[in-house]
Amino acid sequence: MDSMTDSAEPGAADPAERPDLEAVLLSAVADARAAIVEHSGEDTVGEYLGASFDDPTAATHRFLADMPGYRGWQWAVVMAAFPGADHATISEVVLVPGPTALLAPQWVPWHERIRPGDLSPGDLLAPAADDPRLVPGFMASGDPQIDDVAVELGLGRKQVLSPWGRSEAAQRWHDGEHGPGSAMARSTRRVCRDCGFYLPLAGSLGTMFGVCANELSADGQVVESEYGCGAHSDTPAPAGTGSPLYDPYDDGVLDTTEPAD
Repeated sequence: MDSMTDSAEPGAADPAERPDLEAVLLSAVADARAAIVEHSGEDTVGEYLGASFDDPTAATHRFLADMPGYRGWQWAVVMAAFPGADHATISEVVLVPGPTALLAPQWVPWHERIRPGDLSPGDLLAPAADDPRLVPGFMASGDPQIDDVAVELGLGRKQVLSPWGRSEAAQRWHDGEHGPGSAMARSTRRVCRDCGFYLPLAGSLGTMFGVCANELSADGQVVESEYGCGAHSDTPAPAGTGSPLYDPYDDGVLDTTEPAD
């Protein structure tokens, strides 16, 4: 045992006298504040908000940022130290948003922001390179009526609607304002499939959809065959020749009597 003690390195500190690493990191508040002052100025640092440990050798000290336009933001100063050190060193000074900070909304790519109706005259809107709604024109669309006519006439398009694209359009039209679940359709018992203004679409979509040709209703719009409105071709005319609520009368043939005493 004596030989081990004699072989100890000269000047080595006793373990009991070494500074506690956690205490060293937590006591570096003044150094952290000084780092912010040097970085951005005395008047930008607010009250001290506390410290948290990123790992055993680094702690982040936070101060309220006192700067115009940065309400709720915080200064974060990372202080680091190695085991046995008697002081911490500055690792990083950053400005970070706090829980109440006002932040810009999350950025959304333009192709995800665009909505039906946004296209204006002169605008260009190319489909995505891998748009699942389209397939090359040399591929069959899956709609026999369209494919047969195209082959017969020798017509061809660079791209055609895919079965998935056709199904997606059908679902969108069914769920839209001219579908059977709309308020207009629920307010009448008549449906488009029986209407003289209903023009069915060609191909497989024609079994469920058509175009309305009534200028006083959904003129030029795709409507579901189960959609309906009050302008149906079978809508009867109101009874009577005068006001629908009152029958005409001639007050010249009325007898008047004096009220009884």
